[in-house]
Amino acid sequence: MDNYKKVKTLPSPFPGMNPYLENPELWSEVHSRLIVAIADDIAPALFPNYYVAIEKRIYLSTPEDNILIGIPDVSLISSGVKASQDLARSNTSTATLSKPDEPQTVTIPLAEEVQERYLEIRDSKTGMVVTTIEVLSPKNKRAGEGREAYLRKRQQILTSYTHLVEIDLLRGGKPLPMQGVTQLKDYRILISRRDLRPNAQLFAFNLPDNIPKVELPLKPGDNCSIFELKPILDGVYERAGFHLRIDYSKPTIPTLSR
Repeated sequence: MDNYKKVKTLPSPFPGMNPYLENPELWSEVHSRLIVAIADDIAPALFPNYYVAIEKRIYLSTPEDNILIGIPDVSLISSGVKASQDLARSNTSTATLSKPDEPQTVTIPLAEEVQERYLEIRDSKTGMVVTTIEVLSPKNKRAGEGREAYLRKRQQILTSYTHLVEIDLLRGGKPLPMQGVTQLKDYRILISRRDLRPNAQLFAFNLPDNIPKVELPLKPGDNCSIFELKPILDGVYERAGFHLRIDYSKPTIPTLSR
């Protein structure tokens, strides 16, 4: 152990959300790490009455959705471009050289299985889901099966006895449906308590703002647990070494509007 030196990591240079983490090349990893980090952070305060389970939602996504969102899959993008070029050459050659009874080589788009993880706070005695915590992904905010699958799950929660905590740390895409929003801001944390629906609490904040602390709703009679997203997100940033991988001299993706 004496041969190893502890390397000092640099903290995120932003007081709240770091917009560079929204880059599609990083976000998938950010999302996976953040889900686990949130679970590990909130679980001790919930014991022994509750435990936190990591669940997953599975659906099929078309290649067109993947290219639109910018999933960093080099093999998928390069093969798609090559297939398009091959198809164009095939069509050209077919039009000039092929006989009518000769088959053409075509490409069939294959759907990709997508897994999105989320958290459930469950009653330790009954296993009943008390609160669902969702961290939105780009697919949830763009037209396609990813958004439709999430909206179906969201509606199931909103018509049940389960609280919903919905965390949106992505500036891009279309925000999830809600009425009565007076100010459109960069990021959102929505708290929908089952006993107050259809009303809900929306904590909206911009890039320069601190991420607000919120309460995690639990069963009636139990004190709500305080949830601080900022230190959890900063911990993910440091442990993943994002300070070594982000070039702050380049513009963010998506770009900053102001």
